[in-house]
Amino acid sequence: MTLPVIGAALGVSELASYRDWLFDKDRDLEIQSFSNPALLVSGDWQALVDEAKTQLDGFGGRYGIHGPFWGLNFANPDPEIRALVARRMAQGLEICEALGATHMVIHSPFTTWDHHNLATYPGAMERLTDWVHESLGDAVKRAESAGVTLMLENIEDIDPAWRKVLAESFGSEAIKLSIDTGHAHYAHGSTGAQPVDFFVRSAGEMLGHVHLQDADGYADRHWQIGHGSIRWHEVFKALGELEAKPRLILELRDKAGILPSMDWLEREGLGQ
Repeated sequence: MTLPVIGAALGVSELASYRDWLFDKDRDLEIQSFSNPALLVSGDWQALVDEAKTQLDGFGGRYGIHGPFWGLNFANPDPEIRALVARRMAQGLEICEALGATHMVIHSPFTTWDHHNLATYPGAMERLTDWVHESLGDAVKRAESAGVTLMLENIEDIDPAWRKVLAESFGSEAIKLSIDTGHAHYAHGSTGAQPVDFFVRSAGEMLGHVHLQDADGYADRHWQIGHGSIRWHEVFKALGELEAKPRLILELRDKAGILPSMDWLEREGLGQ
C-alpha cells in the first residue's frame, strides 16, 4: 500500500525554508499569509503573491490558501455584515486567481450554541442556510469558474453532518468539506462531539482537505503529531477507506514541528 503524501500550511516567508521538502514529493501546500484583515483592508497583497509564485516556480503539487475568516460568520443575521463577508470571499478568490491556487479554506458557521439551541426556534436552520447562501453564493459561482474548491472547515461543529448538509445544499463541486483534526478533537473532548475518525467517515467522498494537528481534547493546540492524544491510526484508517484523495496539510503552530511530525508518521506507517 502506498502511503499518502503529506504537505503543510506555511506563510509566504516560510516557503524558501521548506522548498526542497515540498518539491521532493510535490506535497500539498496551503499558504496562510492572505487571511490577515489588515492586508485585506489595504488590498496590498500583490507583492506577497509575486513572492509566492517565485518560490513555487516549477512546483507540481496541489496548493491553495486559507481564506479570510477573522470575525466573518457566513450565518450573520445582519445583512450589512453578510455583504462584508461576501466582499472578503471575493477578495480571497481574487488572490487565488492571481496565485494560481486551487483551494481556499473557509470556516463553518456552526457554533456550540447553535448545536444546543437551533431546534428550539422554528425555521432557524432554514434561515441560517439562507443567510449562508447570501454570504457565500457568489463565491461558489466564482470558484466554479476559477477552478477553485472552497473547503468548509469544522470549527466548533459538534455534529459533522450539519456541515455536510450545508455544503451539499449548494449543489456544486466547487465546495467540499475540510476537517481540522484538532478542532474535531477539541469538540470531542470539550463539547461531546464524535471522535476525529467519525468526522472523516461522516464527510465521506465530500472530503477534500484535512488540517493535521495534534491536540489534547481541551483546546485548539496545533501541536506536532504525536504530542497530543488523537488516535492517529484510526484517523488514517478512515482516510484510507475513502475513494477521495483529500489534501493533507500539517497545520502546526510551531513550524519546527513539521519534520518531526513527518518522522512520527513515517515510523507509524501512516504517511510520507
